Amino acid sequence: MMWKNRLLLSAGALAATLSAAAAAQSPAIPDYITAAVVNSGRPDTDRARDPLRKPAEVLAFAGVKPGDKVADFMPGKGYFTNIFCTLVGPKGHVYAISVKRPQSATPPPADAAAKTAPPPGVASCTNVTRDSEPPEEFAAPEPLDLIWTSENYHDLHNKGLGPPDIAKVDDAFFKALKPGGVLMVEDHVATPGSGIADTSTLHRIDIDTVKKEVTAAGFTLEAESPVLHNPDDPHTAKVFDLHDKTDRFLLKFRKPAH
Repeated sequence: MMWKNRLLLSAGALAATLSAAAAAQSPAIPDYITAAVVNSGRPDTDRARDPLRKPAEVLAFAGVKPGDKVADFMPGKGYFTNIFCTLVGPKGHVYAISVKRPQSATPPPADAAAKTAPPPGVASCTNVTRDSEPPEEFAAPEPLDLIWTSENYHDLHNKGLGPPDIAKVDDAFFKALKPGGVLMVEDHVATPGSGIADTSTLHRIDIDTVKKEVTAAGFTLEAESPVLHNPDDPHTAKVFDLHDKTDRFLLKFRKPAH
């Protein structure tokens, strides 16, 4: 009977370990994040996307909180800007930074035009500053707690933006954050080993490429979350054909505190 007891104990220990790992990957969602997501001031078109974009889960993973100074880099139509402005509250601030394209750059494709449009914002928010600048010159008037870039890091490798010098962009992110600040990168998964081959065609990027580029700027990769993983995505379709159903990675980088 002793071996049976040991087997039961081993099974129980494994279950506890798996449970703890799941909890670490899916942190509890604070009330202030829930309140910002369910805010009735958000556009109905944004709220309709919530089941697939899972904003409460990804923001809890990022650790954003009231009072934070946040940059929403390449905010598109403002899906996350509209949540951030409520979440960080009057003691926080949101910088919605669009990308200024160089005059000599190839015009962007029509399906990418909405990504660089100024976000509309929630009417009641007065803590949002909008700006447009070349990506290598990204900066903020105060040290930031969080830089958030969602589904657009891959665009920084495309001719439509110049393309920018990605090392300089990541360095600008590093300099804009306060010590201990966080850079969050969410993007569409490409075939492993593909590097940047699909950034302008399928609008995907290899996760290992992102890790290598960002850590080269001095960041440490603190964690990655599977909350946006979709095993049914073959990684061969253009993301605009799948809308919010792509397989997406979520990476949390941190600037060292010292």
